Amino acid sequence: MKNYLLLLCLLSSTAFSQVRVDLSKFTKKSPTTVIQQGSEVILSWPTTGTEKGRLVVNLEPDKPLFSHIQLSNKGRFVDIATDMDPAFVLTVGKRDLISQNGWNIFFDKTNRLPSKAYAVELTKRQASATTIGTRTVLRIGNLQAATFAGALEITVYQGSPLFNVAAVMATERDSTAILYDAGLVGKTVNRGAGVGHSSGWTTLSWSNTDNKLQQMALDPAQLNKAQAVKYRTIMGSSPRGTLAVFPAPHQYFYPLDEAFNLDFTWFGTNYRSLVPDFGIGIRQDLMGDKRWVPWVNAPPRTQQRLNFFCLLSTGQPAAALDAVKQFTHNDKYPEVAGYKTMSSHFHNEFVMKVIRAGKPVPANPAFLDVFKNSGVDIVHLAEFHYTAHPKGPDSLRLIELKALHDMCQRWSNNDFLLLPGEEPNEFLGGHWLSFFPKPVNWIMARKPNMPFVTDDPTYGKVYRIADKNDMLKLLEAENGLAWTAHARTKGSTGFPDKYKEEAFFKSDHFFGAAWKNIPADLSEPRLSRRVLDLMDDMANWGHKKHVIAEADIFTMEPENETYAHLNVNYLQLDKLPDYKQGWQPVLDAMKQGKFFVSTGEIMLPTFTINGKGSGETLSLGADGKATVTLAIDWTFPLAFAEIISGDGQNVYRERIDLTNTLPFGKKQYQFPTNLKNKKWVRVEVWDAAVNGAFTQQIWLQP
Repeated sequence: MKNYLLLLCLLSSTAFSQVRVDLSKFTKKSPTTVIQQGSEVILSWPTTGTEKGRLVVNLEPDKPLFSHIQLSNKGRFVDIATDMDPAFVLTVGKRDLISQNGWNIFFDKTNRLPSKAYAVELTKRQASATTIGTRTVLRIGNLQAATFAGALEITVYQGSPLFNVAAVMATERDSTAILYDAGLVGKTVNRGAGVGHSSGWTTLSWSNTDNKLQQMALDPAQLNKAQAVKYRTIMGSSPRGTLAVFPAPHQYFYPLDEAFNLDFTWFGTNYRSLVPDFGIGIRQDLMGDKRWVPWVNAPPRTQQRLNFFCLLSTGQPAAALDAVKQFTHNDKYPEVAGYKTMSSHFHNEFVMKVIRAGKPVPANPAFLDVFKNSGVDIVHLAEFHYTAHPKGPDSLRLIELKALHDMCQRWSNNDFLLLPGEEPNEFLGGHWLSFFPKPVNWIMARKPNMPFVTDDPTYGKVYRIADKNDMLKLLEAENGLAWTAHARTKGSTGFPDKYKEEAFFKSDHFFGAAWKNIPADLSEPRLSRRVLDLMDDMANWGHKKHVIAEADIFTMEPENETYAHLNVNYLQLDKLPDYKQGWQPVLDAMKQGKFFVSTGEIMLPTFTINGKGSGETLSLGADGKATVTLAIDWTFPLAFAEIISGDGQNVYRERIDLTNTLPFGKKQYQFPTNLKNKKWVRVEVWDAAVNGAFTQQIWLQP
């Protein structure tokens, strides 16, 4: 037995001695340094000014991975946290790929099906450091959880005390849906007169949903607790400084109908009965909003990035949280000269639930403050979603429309437009939205003996719609727009593809489609490839269609996690139109493609090719040479830009690496390209947290 134990020790020692960091892909000229000293890897990088961050990573088995997490203060390193391990809990469920539309499914109730949670286990067998632009990735293997396997990646970003921790894992198993929780954990330790925590933290902090900073003493015996927060951030701190933990602001959140705040952070011990030690982190609610809960796709062999960000500060929690908030402009869409922000597709149902229900109408409803505090200038509603009387009788339909129009006029002014809109889902196929440039009275039914339009003594002109042909006539008569909501998923599965040859679709009054992050997939470097692919398909079909961002949310309350589920369109408008005079300029900017879409962290104030902007037509020379001019403002360091073009049959992608960027930048780029034989072109930009922005097409002709 003694000889057997001695052999085990020798084998263990031999295995451990082989864990050397592979530096073959690390650039030694980088201002970031990676040094191995025995079992420890010391990773240092420049943060702000002359200050540096430092991670001391221990590759010895059964030792905490992060021996020291440090930030310099006036040139001297101080411990922000010590002896901490990353912790990941992977919940694996089943995806329905048969009943609807494969991986684009939304109407799935994964939360109601059998699932199982696993603690992700790290075995320190190999390590490597790689330079990728201004960032350095330390990769440590191996990770294992159920059928998922992979490695841990720690990424530091020059120019910021920011780093990312990711379990990058894949499975061979098909039809898999996942969620993950993650964070940093440490042991309970004896510290002089009492019990403490290995991190050295004494305080936990977060902002509550009323935007007020909360603090509590760290109790290492505290049983785990889910905590609702604002800004998706929870912090541990000591007198030496603060460490903030937060997710990617949009990518982490799988699509739901509601933006409820579902307690997206946690702290305490024995998290989900799988992580025994005390820690803090991010979490997902398995039940979601208890409507349709699709979780996250994990197709076979895709590298799913289960990740979270950490931000270091030598200040106290308020200062650290302020630094985190800068990455999302305080969860507010910033002003861009020459543009106004517009967000679309909201089923608030304020008309039916409050006004028509006879409830007291506040002078300033809370949902308006949510929009305004989010930096949204123009809101396009989608009222009467199965709550009213779209087909009549006239006595109800017309008074409901009047209530909607009066409500929008009441709360619109020079700084904010609340605009009527509906999701009619009649006549055309699938789900779609309507948008008129002024109040329009229309009823979604017409008997054979009734005219298309009548003059009502109370309401004026009233349209009655019998079919898709009438609907097109109405759009033409009132200069309105329609487009496919949540294209190729939900109630629009198969659309607009099924009606792409219809007259109404080919009309200039059919705008195109709307973009939202459905489905979620943590292996993708962009959000909602589903609609971006459709955007390219529509252009190759030969139609000048466009794609706007949509939220498709049912309630907008101050306590909601709105920003994670929101996105906006930056329309080229110098000022908001007067509601009473109509808002035709809003529809004109949309119809002409004079806008870009953003999740909020990346702005594209300038986009031209050979002097032509989005929505315009460019005549190319015979050689096809062109120059893309793109001004980009960003918060998280950028990942890549992509010039996407098509020739009527195929789609071409030219990726431009932007990993040499630092956080919080602003630059005008010029990218030479060749567009010979192409018919259209557009641009996307994505960052390290998979936040993004994309332009509309420029149309090309020889």
